[in-house]
Amino acid sequence: MPFFEITSKSVWWINILFALLVVFLGRHKNPKSTLMWVMVLTFLPGLGIILYLLLGQDYRKRKMFELKEEQDEFINHIALFQADFISKGKFFFNNEKTKDYYDLIKMNLEVDESFYTHDNEIDIFYWGRDKFESLLNDIENAEKSIDIQYYIFRNDGIGRRIIRALERKAKEGVAVRFLYDGVGGRGLKKKDFSQLIKNGGEVNVFFPGLIRHLNIKLNYRNHRKIIVIDNKIGYVGGFNVGDDYLGLFKNIGPWRDTHLRIRGSGVLGLKFRFLKDWQYASATGLESEEILSGSYNPDGNSGVQIITSGPDTQFENIKNTFFKMITSAKKEVYIQTPYFVPDEAIMDALKTAIISGIDVNIMIPGNPDHPFVYWASLSYLGEILRAGGNVYLYKNGFLHCKAVIIDDYISTVGSANMDIRSFNLNFEVNAVVYDEMVNSSLKNQFKEDIKFSEEMTLEDYDSRGKIVKIKESFSRLLSPIL
Repeated sequence: MPFFEITSKSVWWINILFALLVVFLGRHKNPKSTLMWVMVLTFLPGLGIILYLLLGQDYRKRKMFELKEEQDEFINHIALFQADFISKGKFFFNNEKTKDYYDLIKMNLEVDESFYTHDNEIDIFYWGRDKFESLLNDIENAEKSIDIQYYIFRNDGIGRRIIRALERKAKEGVAVRFLYDGVGGRGLKKKDFSQLIKNGGEVNVFFPGLIRHLNIKLNYRNHRKIIVIDNKIGYVGGFNVGDDYLGLFKNIGPWRDTHLRIRGSGVLGLKFRFLKDWQYASATGLESEEILSGSYNPDGNSGVQIITSGPDTQFENIKNTFFKMITSAKKEVYIQTPYFVPDEAIMDALKTAIISGIDVNIMIPGNPDHPFVYWASLSYLGEILRAGGNVYLYKNGFLHCKAVIIDDYISTVGSANMDIRSFNLNFEVNAVVYDEMVNSSLKNQFKEDIKFSEEMTLEDYDSRGKIVKIKESFSRLLSPIL
Protein backbone atom coordinates (compact mmCIF):
# COMPACT_ATOMS: atom_id res chain seq x y z
CA MET A 1 0.00 0.00 0.00
CA PRO A 2 1.50 3.36 -1.00
CA PHE A 3 2.89 5.47 1.85
CA PHE A 4 0.58 8.40 1.02
CA GLU A 5 -2.50 6.18 1.25
CA ILE A 6 -1.41 4.75 4.61
CA THR A 7 -0.74 8.21 5.97
CA SER A 8 -4.11 9.54 4.74
CA LYS A 9 -6.00 6.68 6.37
CA SER A 10 -4.08 7.17 9.62
CA VAL A 11 -4.90 10.88 9.68
CA TRP A 12 -8.55 10.07 8.91
CA TRP A 13 -8.84 7.63 11.83
CA ILE A 14 -7.01 9.96 14.20
CA ASN A 15 -9.37 12.73 13.13
CA ILE A 16 -12.45 10.56 13.78
CA LEU A 17 -11.13 9.56 17.20
CA PHE A 18 -10.38 13.18 18.05
CA ALA A 19 -13.87 14.27 16.97
CA LEU A 20 -15.42 11.61 19.25
CA LEU A 21 -13.27 12.84 22.14
CA VAL A 22 -14.47 16.40 21.54
CA VAL A 23 -18.14 15.28 21.55
CA PHE A 24 -18.06 12.94 24.54
CA LEU A 25 -15.17 14.18 26.67
CA GLY A 26 -14.95 17.84 25.67
CA ARG A 27 -15.92 20.41 28.28
CA HIS A 28 -17.69 22.90 26.01
CA LYS A 29 -20.89 24.11 27.61
CA ASN A 30 -22.44 25.24 24.32
CA PRO A 31 -23.61 22.44 21.97
CA LYS A 32 -23.20 24.81 19.01
CA SER A 33 -19.54 25.23 19.87
CA THR A 34 -19.10 21.45 20.01
CA LEU A 35 -20.83 20.99 16.64
CA MET A 36 -18.72 23.74 15.14
CA TRP A 37 -15.52 21.96 16.23
CA VAL A 38 -16.78 18.65 14.84
CA MET A 39 -17.40 20.43 11.53
CA VAL A 40 -13.88 21.92 11.55
CA LEU A 41 -12.37 18.50 12.31
CA THR A 42 -14.43 16.88 9.55
CA PHE A 43 -13.67 19.33 6.78
CA LEU A 44 -10.07 20.10 7.78
CA PRO A 45 -8.55 16.72 8.73
CA GLY A 46 -5.22 17.12 10.46
CA LEU A 47 -5.37 20.92 10.38
CA GLY A 48 -8.57 20.81 12.43
CA ILE A 49 -6.73 19.04 15.27
CA ILE A 50 -4.08 21.75 15.30
CA LEU A 51 -6.75 24.46 15.37
CA TYR A 52 -8.50 22.73 18.26
CA LEU A 53 -5.27 22.54 20.25
CA LEU A 54 -4.77 26.26 19.61
CA LEU A 55 -8.31 27.48 20.21
CA GLY A 56 -10.57 24.77 21.57
CA GLN A 57 -9.14 23.53 24.84
CA ASP A 58 -10.77 24.40 28.14
CA TYR A 59 -8.42 25.83 30.73
CA ARG A 60 -11.08 26.68 33.32
CA LYS A 61 -9.49 26.37 36.77
CA ARG A 62 -11.46 28.69 38.96
CA LYS A 63 -9.58 28.02 42.18
CA MET A 64 -6.45 29.49 40.64
CA PHE A 65 -8.12 32.89 40.78
CA GLU A 66 -9.21 32.89 44.40
CA LEU A 67 -7.48 35.11 46.92
CA LYS A 68 -6.54 33.94 50.39
CA GLU A 69 -9.57 32.63 52.25
CA GLU A 70 -9.92 35.62 54.55
CA GLN A 71 -9.69 38.04 51.61
CA ASP A 72 -12.41 36.28 49.62
CA GLU A 73 -14.59 36.07 52.72
CA PHE A 74 -14.18 39.80 53.30
CA ILE A 75 -15.23 40.69 49.73
CA ASN A 76 -18.11 38.22 49.82
CA HIS A 77 -19.30 39.60 53.17
CA ILE A 78 -19.44 43.17 51.83
CA ALA A 79 -21.37 42.08 48.73
CA LEU A 80 -23.93 39.90 50.55
CA PHE A 81 -24.43 42.48 53.31
CA GLN A 82 -25.09 45.18 50.72
CA ALA A 83 -27.39 42.92 48.67
CA ASP A 84 -29.44 42.18 51.79
CA PHE A 85 -29.75 45.88 52.64
CA ILE A 86 -30.87 46.69 49.09
CA SER A 87 -33.44 43.86 49.11
CA LYS A 88 -34.92 45.14 52.36
CA GLY A 89 -35.05 48.73 51.13
CA LYS A 90 -32.59 49.87 53.78
CA PHE A 91 -29.81 50.96 51.45
CA PHE A 92 -29.49 54.70 50.85
CA PHE A 93 -29.11 55.67 47.18
CA ASN A 94 -27.89 59.22 46.62
CA ASN A 95 -29.92 59.32 43.39
CA GLU A 96 -33.49 58.00 43.33
CA LYS A 97 -33.06 56.90 39.71
CA THR A 98 -30.63 54.21 40.83
CA LYS A 99 -33.51 52.37 42.52
CA ASP A 100 -34.87 51.55 39.06
CA TYR A 101 -31.82 49.32 38.57
CA TYR A 102 -31.62 47.68 41.96
CA ASP A 103 -32.21 44.23 40.39
CA LEU A 104 -29.14 44.72 38.16
CA ILE A 105 -27.09 45.91 41.14
CA LYS A 106 -28.28 42.98 43.23
CA MET A 107 -27.52 40.47 40.45
CA ASN A 108 -23.93 41.64 40.18
CA LEU A 109 -23.56 41.71 43.95
CA GLU A 110 -24.64 38.11 44.31
CA VAL A 111 -22.91 36.47 41.33
CA ASP A 112 -19.79 38.64 40.98
CA GLU A 113 -19.40 40.22 44.43
CA SER A 114 -19.51 43.57 42.65
CA PHE A 115 -20.28 45.95 45.48
CA TYR A 116 -21.96 49.25 44.63
CA THR A 117 -20.43 52.64 45.51
CA HIS A 118 -21.74 56.14 44.82
CA ASP A 119 -18.93 58.46 45.89
CA ASN A 120 -17.09 58.45 42.57
CA GLU A 121 -15.88 61.18 40.23
CA ILE A 122 -15.43 60.03 36.64
CA ASP A 123 -13.40 61.50 33.80
CA ILE A 124 -13.92 60.11 30.30
CA PHE A 125 -11.21 59.91 27.65
CA TYR A 126 -12.04 59.41 23.98
CA TRP A 127 -8.55 59.92 22.54
CA GLY A 128 -5.23 58.34 23.44
CA ARG A 129 -3.29 61.56 23.91
CA ASP A 130 -5.66 62.76 26.65
CA LYS A 131 -5.74 59.38 28.39
CA PHE A 132 -1.97 58.87 28.42
CA GLU A 133 -1.20 62.42 29.53
CA SER A 134 -3.55 61.96 32.48
CA LEU A 135 -2.11 58.54 33.29
CA LEU A 136 1.50 59.73 33.21
CA ASN A 137 0.59 62.65 35.46
CA ASP A 138 -1.09 60.34 37.97
CA ILE A 139 1.91 57.99 37.93
CA GLU A 140 4.21 60.94 38.55
CA ASN A 141 2.14 61.96 41.59
CA ALA A 142 1.83 58.46 43.06
CA GLU A 143 2.89 58.23 46.71
CA LYS A 144 2.41 54.61 47.82
CA SER A 145 1.49 52.12 45.10
CA ILE A 146 0.95 51.60 41.38
CA ASP A 147 -0.75 48.46 40.08
CA ILE A 148 -0.81 48.27 36.28
CA GLN A 149 -2.30 45.57 34.05
CA TYR A 150 -2.71 45.52 30.25
CA TYR A 151 -3.53 43.02 27.55
CA ILE A 152 -1.34 44.70 24.92
CA PHE A 153 1.70 46.69 26.00
CA ARG A 154 4.17 47.65 23.27
CA ASN A 155 7.80 48.58 23.76
CA ASP A 156 7.48 51.69 21.62
CA GLY A 157 7.34 55.42 22.26
CA ILE A 158 4.43 55.61 24.73
CA GLY A 159 5.27 52.20 26.21
CA ARG A 160 8.82 53.28 27.06
CA ARG A 161 7.59 56.56 28.53
CA ILE A 162 5.34 54.66 30.93
CA ILE A 163 8.07 52.15 31.86
CA ARG A 164 10.55 55.00 32.52
CA ALA A 165 7.96 56.72 34.73
CA LEU A 166 7.41 53.49 36.67
CA GLU A 167 11.17 53.07 37.09
CA ARG A 168 11.43 56.53 38.68
CA LYS A 169 8.55 55.88 41.08
CA ALA A 170 9.95 52.49 42.10
CA LYS A 171 13.29 54.13 42.84
CA GLU A 172 11.46 56.64 45.07
CA GLY A 173 10.03 53.74 47.09
CA VAL A 174 6.57 53.46 45.53
CA ALA A 175 5.39 49.84 45.31
CA VAL A 176 5.06 49.07 41.58
CA ARG A 177 3.48 45.90 40.19
CA PHE A 178 3.25 45.33 36.43
CA LEU A 179 1.18 42.55 34.86
CA TYR A 180 0.80 41.85 31.16
CA ASP A 181 -0.74 39.06 29.08
CA GLY A 182 1.44 36.36 27.56
CA VAL A 183 0.00 36.82 24.06
CA GLY A 184 -0.81 40.54 24.05
CA GLY A 185 2.64 41.37 25.43
CA ARG A 186 4.59 38.73 23.53
CA GLY A 187 6.87 41.39 22.04
CA LEU A 188 8.15 42.38 25.49
CA LYS A 189 11.50 41.08 26.75
CA LYS A 190 12.96 40.65 30.23
CA LYS A 191 15.50 43.37 29.56
CA ASP A 192 12.66 45.86 28.99
CA PHE A 193 11.93 45.65 32.72
CA SER A 194 15.43 45.10 34.09
CA GLN A 195 15.76 48.62 35.50
CA LEU A 196 12.24 48.59 36.93
CA ILE A 197 12.96 45.32 38.75
CA LYS A 198 16.37 46.60 39.87
CA ASN A 199 14.61 49.63 41.38
CA GLY A 200 12.26 47.39 43.37
CA GLY A 201 9.33 46.95 41.00
CA GLU A 202 7.69 43.59 40.31
CA VAL A 203 6.74 42.21 36.87
CA ASN A 204 4.68 39.14 35.99
CA VAL A 205 3.21 37.54 32.87
CA PHE A 206 -0.35 36.20 32.76
CA PHE A 207 -0.66 32.74 31.18
CA PRO A 208 2.79 32.71 29.50
CA GLY A 209 3.74 30.23 26.80
CA LEU A 210 6.17 27.40 27.46
CA ILE A 211 8.44 28.95 24.84
CA ARG A 212 9.04 32.72 24.83
CA HIS A 213 7.28 34.48 21.93
CA LEU A 214 5.43 31.24 21.07
CA ASN A 215 2.18 30.94 22.98
CA ILE A 216 -0.31 28.43 21.54
CA LYS A 217 -2.97 29.19 24.16
CA LEU A 218 -4.92 31.71 22.09
CA ASN A 219 -8.07 31.39 24.20
CA TYR A 220 -8.48 32.52 27.80
CA ARG A 221 -6.38 35.64 27.41
CA ASN A 222 -6.38 38.39 30.00
CA HIS A 223 -8.00 41.18 28.02
CA ARG A 224 -8.34 43.51 31.02
CA LYS A 225 -6.92 47.02 31.24
CA ILE A 226 -6.62 48.06 34.90
CA ILE A 227 -4.56 50.66 36.70
CA VAL A 228 -4.88 51.47 40.40
CA ILE A 229 -2.81 54.27 41.94
CA ASP A 230 -2.60 54.69 45.74
CA ASN A 231 -5.98 52.89 45.97
CA LYS A 232 -7.49 56.30 45.12
CA ILE A 233 -7.41 56.51 41.32
CA GLY A 234 -8.43 53.78 38.90
CA TYR A 235 -8.41 53.45 35.12
CA VAL A 236 -10.53 51.01 33.12
CA GLY A 237 -11.62 50.90 29.47
CA GLY A 238 -10.54 49.99 25.97
CA PHE A 239 -7.12 51.58 25.50
CA ASN A 240 -4.07 49.31 25.52
CA VAL A 241 -0.57 50.79 25.40
CA GLY A 242 1.11 51.46 22.07
CA ASP A 243 1.72 54.21 19.57
CA ASP A 244 -1.17 52.90 17.48
CA TYR A 245 -3.50 53.88 20.35
CA LEU A 246 -2.21 57.42 19.92
CA GLY A 247 -3.22 57.30 16.26
CA LEU A 248 0.39 57.27 15.06
CA PHE A 249 0.04 54.33 12.67
CA LYS A 250 -0.66 55.81 9.23
CA ASN A 251 -2.24 52.61 7.91
CA ILE A 252 -4.83 52.78 10.72
CA GLY A 253 -5.33 56.51 11.23
CA PRO A 254 -6.95 58.13 14.27
CA TRP A 255 -7.79 55.71 17.09
CA ARG A 256 -11.21 56.21 18.74
CA ASP A 257 -11.58 54.51 22.08
CA THR A 258 -13.20 55.10 25.45
CA HIS A 259 -11.56 54.93 28.87
CA LEU A 260 -12.64 55.96 32.37
CA ARG A 261 -10.66 57.50 35.23
CA ILE A 262 -12.38 56.85 38.55
CA ARG A 263 -11.74 58.54 41.89
CA GLY A 264 -13.68 57.12 44.82
CA SER A 265 -14.51 53.85 46.55
CA GLY A 266 -15.28 52.19 43.21
CA VAL A 267 -11.50 51.95 42.70
CA LEU A 268 -11.43 49.12 45.23
CA GLY A 269 -13.37 46.93 42.77
CA LEU A 270 -10.50 47.33 40.30
CA LYS A 271 -8.00 46.65 43.08
CA PHE A 272 -9.65 43.36 44.06
CA ARG A 273 -9.67 42.22 40.44
CA PHE A 274 -6.02 43.12 39.96
CA LEU A 275 -5.01 41.27 43.12
CA LYS A 276 -6.72 38.06 42.00
CA ASP A 277 -4.99 38.16 38.62
CA TRP A 278 -1.67 39.10 40.23
CA GLN A 279 -1.82 36.27 42.73
CA TYR A 280 -2.50 33.77 39.93
CA ALA A 281 0.31 35.07 37.72
CA SER A 282 2.87 35.44 40.51
CA ALA A 283 1.88 32.31 42.49
CA THR A 284 2.53 34.25 45.69
CA GLY A 285 0.43 35.10 48.71
CA LEU A 286 -0.89 38.57 49.43
CA GLU A 287 -1.19 40.45 52.66
CA SER A 288 -4.82 40.75 53.79
CA GLU A 289 -4.54 44.33 54.93
CA GLU A 290 -3.57 45.68 51.53
CA ILE A 291 -7.09 45.20 50.19
CA LEU A 292 -8.91 46.42 53.26
CA SER A 293 -8.27 50.11 52.72
CA GLY A 294 -9.82 52.43 50.20
CA SER A 295 -10.43 56.11 49.75
CA TYR A 296 -13.86 57.68 50.26
CA ASN A 297 -14.38 60.67 47.97
CA PRO A 298 -16.70 63.25 49.57
CA ASP A 299 -16.92 65.16 46.27
CA GLY A 300 -18.06 62.20 44.16
CA ASN A 301 -21.67 61.27 43.39
CA SER A 302 -21.48 58.75 40.53
CA GLY A 303 -22.62 55.19 41.18
CA VAL A 304 -20.19 52.48 40.05
CA GLN A 305 -20.01 48.70 40.00
CA ILE A 306 -16.91 46.93 38.70
CA ILE A 307 -17.94 43.69 37.00
CA THR A 308 -15.73 40.91 35.69
CA SER A 309 -16.14 37.72 33.71
CA GLY A 310 -14.08 34.97 32.17
CA PRO A 311 -13.01 31.40 32.81
CA ASP A 312 -12.71 32.31 36.50
CA THR A 313 -16.42 33.17 36.94
CA GLN A 314 -19.37 30.81 37.23
CA PHE A 315 -21.62 32.97 35.06
CA GLU A 316 -21.08 35.19 32.01
CA ASN A 317 -21.39 38.25 34.22
CA ILE A 318 -20.64 40.97 31.68
CA LYS A 319 -22.89 39.42 29.03
CA ASN A 320 -25.67 39.08 31.60
CA THR A 321 -25.22 42.74 32.52
CA PHE A 322 -25.49 43.74 28.85
CA PHE A 323 -28.65 41.63 28.61
CA LYS A 324 -30.25 43.20 31.71
CA MET A 325 -29.37 46.69 30.52
CA ILE A 326 -30.84 46.15 27.06
CA THR A 327 -34.04 44.58 28.37
CA SER A 328 -34.45 47.45 30.87
CA ALA A 329 -34.37 50.11 28.13
CA LYS A 330 -37.44 52.31 27.85
CA LYS A 331 -36.33 54.64 25.03
CA GLU A 332 -32.95 54.01 23.47
CA VAL A 333 -29.87 51.80 23.28
CA TYR A 334 -26.48 52.86 21.96
CA ILE A 335 -23.70 50.32 21.42
CA GLN A 336 -20.16 50.93 20.21
CA THR A 337 -17.94 47.89 19.72
CA PRO A 338 -15.11 46.92 17.36
CA TYR A 339 -16.57 43.41 17.01
CA PHE A 340 -20.28 42.58 16.94
CA VAL A 341 -20.59 38.79 17.24
CA PRO A 342 -23.23 38.34 19.98
CA ASP A 343 -24.86 35.12 21.12
CA GLU A 344 -28.57 34.30 20.77
CA ALA A 345 -29.53 35.86 24.10
CA ILE A 346 -28.11 39.28 23.23
CA MET A 347 -29.49 39.15 19.69
CA ASP A 348 -32.95 38.27 20.99
CA ALA A 349 -32.76 41.08 23.55
CA LEU A 350 -31.81 43.62 20.87
CA LYS A 351 -34.42 42.49 18.35
CA THR A 352 -37.10 42.39 21.04
CA ALA A 353 -36.17 45.92 22.07
CA ILE A 354 -36.40 47.13 18.47
CA ILE A 355 -39.82 45.63 17.77
CA SER A 356 -40.98 47.05 21.12
CA GLY A 357 -40.29 50.56 19.86
CA ILE A 358 -36.85 51.09 21.45
CA ASP A 359 -34.40 53.11 19.33
CA VAL A 360 -31.41 50.75 18.94
CA ASN A 361 -28.18 52.14 17.48
CA ILE A 362 -25.04 50.07 16.84
CA MET A 363 -21.69 51.35 15.59
CA ILE A 364 -18.72 49.26 14.47
CA PRO A 365 -15.54 50.18 12.57
CA GLY A 366 -15.92 50.68 8.85
CA ASN A 367 -12.21 49.92 8.50
CA PRO A 368 -11.93 46.52 10.26
CA ASP A 369 -8.74 44.94 11.59
CA HIS A 370 -10.01 41.32 11.51
CA PRO A 371 -11.82 40.45 8.23
CA PHE A 372 -13.47 37.22 9.46
CA VAL A 373 -14.88 38.99 12.50
CA TYR A 374 -16.07 41.86 10.30
CA TRP A 375 -17.90 39.51 7.92
CA ALA A 376 -19.50 37.70 10.85
CA SER A 377 -20.49 41.08 12.30
CA LEU A 378 -22.21 42.03 9.04
CA SER A 379 -24.28 38.86 9.23
CA TYR A 380 -25.59 39.77 12.68
CA LEU A 381 -26.06 43.43 11.76
CA GLY A 382 -28.23 42.36 8.83
CA GLU A 383 -30.67 40.90 11.39
CA ILE A 384 -30.61 44.16 13.33
CA LEU A 385 -31.45 46.10 10.17
CA ARG A 386 -34.32 43.76 9.29
CA ALA A 387 -35.77 44.24 12.76
CA GLY A 388 -35.61 48.04 12.30
CA GLY A 389 -32.42 49.01 14.14
CA ASN A 390 -29.83 51.58 13.07
CA VAL A 391 -26.29 50.56 12.04
CA TYR A 392 -23.29 52.85 11.53
CA LEU A 393 -19.84 52.11 10.09
CA TYR A 394 -17.23 54.45 11.61
CA LYS A 395 -14.82 55.77 8.97
CA ASN A 396 -12.49 58.20 10.77
CA GLY A 397 -9.73 55.71 11.56
CA PHE A 398 -10.43 52.75 13.82
CA LEU A 399 -13.23 52.46 16.39
CA HIS A 400 -12.09 50.34 19.34
CA CYS A 401 -14.32 51.57 22.17
CA LYS A 402 -16.60 49.20 24.07
CA ALA A 403 -19.61 51.06 25.45
CA VAL A 404 -23.30 50.36 26.05
CA ILE A 405 -25.52 53.35 26.86
CA ILE A 406 -29.12 52.91 27.97
CA ASP A 407 -31.73 55.71 28.11
CA ASP A 408 -30.53 58.68 30.20
CA TYR A 409 -28.88 57.12 33.24
CA ILE A 410 -27.01 53.81 33.01
CA SER A 411 -23.89 53.01 30.96
CA THR A 412 -21.02 50.56 30.89
CA VAL A 413 -17.47 50.99 29.59
CA GLY A 414 -14.66 48.47 29.78
CA SER A 415 -12.57 45.89 28.00
CA ALA A 416 -15.39 43.59 26.84
CA ASN A 417 -16.43 43.60 23.19
CA MET A 418 -19.95 42.67 22.12
CA ASP A 419 -18.85 39.20 21.10
CA ILE A 420 -18.81 35.59 22.25
CA ARG A 421 -15.05 35.67 22.89
CA SER A 422 -15.44 38.45 25.44
CA PHE A 423 -18.52 36.82 26.95
CA ASN A 424 -16.95 33.44 27.51
CA LEU A 425 -13.32 33.00 26.49
CA ASN A 426 -11.40 36.05 27.71
CA PHE A 427 -10.86 37.62 31.12
CA GLU A 428 -12.67 40.98 31.00
CA VAL A 429 -13.54 43.91 33.26
CA ASN A 430 -16.18 46.65 32.88
CA ALA A 431 -17.43 49.53 34.96
CA VAL A 432 -21.20 49.96 35.16
CA VAL A 433 -21.91 53.63 35.82
CA TYR A 434 -25.16 54.99 37.23
CA ASP A 435 -25.00 58.70 36.38
CA GLU A 436 -26.82 61.13 34.06
CA MET A 437 -23.75 63.20 33.17
CA VAL A 438 -21.61 60.21 32.21
CA ASN A 439 -24.50 58.78 30.19
CA SER A 440 -25.00 62.10 28.42
CA SER A 441 -21.29 62.49 27.59
CA LEU A 442 -21.06 58.98 26.12
CA LYS A 443 -24.26 59.47 24.13
CA ASN A 444 -23.12 62.86 22.79
CA GLN A 445 -19.83 61.32 21.69
CA PHE A 446 -21.74 58.56 19.86
CA LYS A 447 -23.74 61.22 18.02
CA GLU A 448 -20.52 63.08 17.22
CA ASP A 449 -19.05 59.86 15.84
CA ILE A 450 -22.08 59.48 13.55
CA LYS A 451 -20.78 62.55 11.68
CA PHE A 452 -17.74 60.46 10.70
CA SER A 453 -19.72 57.32 9.94
CA GLU A 454 -21.60 55.81 7.05
CA GLU A 455 -25.09 54.62 7.92
CA MET A 456 -25.81 51.15 6.63
CA THR A 457 -29.36 50.72 5.38
CA LEU A 458 -31.25 47.51 4.73
CA GLU A 459 -31.07 48.34 1.02
CA ASP A 460 -27.27 48.61 1.27
CA TYR A 461 -27.08 45.30 3.08
CA ASP A 462 -29.33 43.45 0.63
CA SER A 463 -27.31 44.73 -2.33
CA ARG A 464 -24.02 43.19 -1.14
CA GLY A 465 -22.32 40.85 -3.57
CA LYS A 466 -22.39 37.05 -3.63
CA ILE A 467 -18.76 36.82 -2.53
CA VAL A 468 -19.53 38.89 0.58
CA LYS A 469 -22.52 36.67 1.33
CA ILE A 470 -20.32 33.58 1.14
CA LYS A 471 -17.74 35.20 3.43
CA GLU A 472 -20.51 36.13 5.87
CA SER A 473 -21.95 32.62 5.94
CA PHE A 474 -18.56 30.99 6.49
CA SER A 475 -17.53 33.51 9.17
CA ARG A 476 -20.83 33.16 10.99
CA LEU A 477 -20.25 29.41 11.32
CA LEU A 478 -16.94 30.20 13.04
CA SER A 479 -18.46 32.83 15.34
CA PRO A 480 -18.12 30.71 18.55
CA ILE A 481 -14.33 30.92 18.27
CA LEU A 482 -13.88 34.32 16.61
